[in-house]
Amino acid sequence: MFVGDIHRRWEHVERGLARLDRPPEDVVLLGDMECHAPLDTLVAPILAAGARLHWIHGNHDADGGPGMWANLADPALNPITAAGALHGRVARIGGLRVAGLGGTFRARVWLPPAPPRLQARAELDDDITSLGPEWREDARATLRASLATLAIWPEDVAALAAQRADILVTHEAPSSHPAGLTVIEALARDMGARLIVHGHHHIGYRARAADGLEVQGVGAAWGIDRHGVTHWAGEAERWLGRKPAGWEFAD
Repeated sequence: MFVGDIHRRWEHVERGLARLDRPPEDVVLLGDMECHAPLDTLVAPILAAGARLHWIHGNHDADGGPGMWANLADPALNPITAAGALHGRVARIGGLRVAGLGGTFRARVWLPPAPPRLQARAELDDDITSLGPEWREDARATLRASLATLAIWPEDVAALAAQRADILVTHEAPSSHPAGLTVIEALARDMGARLIVHGHHHIGYRARAADGLEVQGVGAAWGIDRHGVTHWAGEAERWLGRKPAGWEFAD
């Protein structure tokens, strides 16, 4: 089961799970949980149902500062769910190879279709040092932490592209969404993935490219499986807008 951006609305997930005849074996969170408490605590209903928890981060998962990020990603706070982090790796889930790419593109690192400004996090300190004197040290530290954790980095995409997967899970959307980017489906194709599942845009849809690559968008706090079946609804969906050319959309 893939669950879209929760944004602290965990009640949608809890109600959805309670309505299922049979709980899912695995739940994948697509980012933007905005953890106001440790993830281990917030996903207690999922764990109690017997499901294994996997997750990627979104662009809002540190909006509340370092404490919010720690609530999501710090293994000391999350001894159960820390191992479920999918960003930058491939895991075997339900017999399938599932790859994760969290975060969003940021102009200071990489904003496709432009080439990357930076390739790797090792370049970040020098880049932050180059900021003008109007930048206070606390502002520099905040930017450094934000880019290091929440930006999509070329080094992460390259590392994933060298691996194989059946499903690519992302926060950013591919070009099947009007605001999506072709680099996402290019990564899926490099990995041999046949399905991309993404959040971020709060809309559920199913699209298919000419070569058979499929995309599943998932609405905010909605529960949708890999076949595109909706198991529960969350927040009201946003309008998809103009459907991009090159994709066939399911009704």
